[in-house]
Amino acid sequence: MFTGIIETLGTIQEIQKEKDNVHITVESSITAELQIDQSVAHNGVCLTVVAIKDSSYTITAINETIKKTNLGNWQVGDSVNLERAMKLGDRLDGHMVQGHVDQVGTCIVAKETGGSWLYTFEYDEALSNITIEKGSITVNGVSLTVVDSKKNQFSVAIIPYTYEHTNFNTFKVGTKINLEFDVIGKYVSRLYANK
Repeated sequence: MFTGIIETLGTIQEIQKEKDNVHITVESSITAELQIDQSVAHNGVCLTVVAIKDSSYTITAINETIKKTNLGNWQVGDSVNLERAMKLGDRLDGHMVQGHVDQVGTCIVAKETGGSWLYTFEYDEALSNITIEKGSITVNGVSLTVVDSKKNQFSVAIIPYTYEHTNFNTFKVGTKINLEFDVIGKYVSRLYANK
């Protein structure tokens, strides 16, 4: 479990394909604190550390993960949002995030609005995911509040700190992002779908 509060950014150093799997090496300021077999969220995708060397570590993604996330678009040099699993007893500053991406969305608006930033994302409504006005959403692993919920899109407002300390500052129209919908919203949507 995660909180959606990003600890730091990592930089992709190497991407190696092996059959259907992809091994990704990430350089990060938290590498020295990691252990092999530890879960780390990368742009909201929970992946396991499989190797550590100097200031970099390696994770492996299987085909199922690649198909359901934006991981297939990652390139060497890209920045990724990083968060280690939460500890029991810590404050939950964001919301309950599983690290299991529900689907990929697309940025359709990215604009500065007098000191903050507004982003609008579109997603495929056929998968029955919903957002709730003022509810929680996870975008590339970042816990955010929905400010304009519509049938297949929503907006979020980003404060300067989040803009500077996550990869939101790289988003532009057309950027593919990972979405994890709030577990409560998922439950409610499934309830109504079965009536």
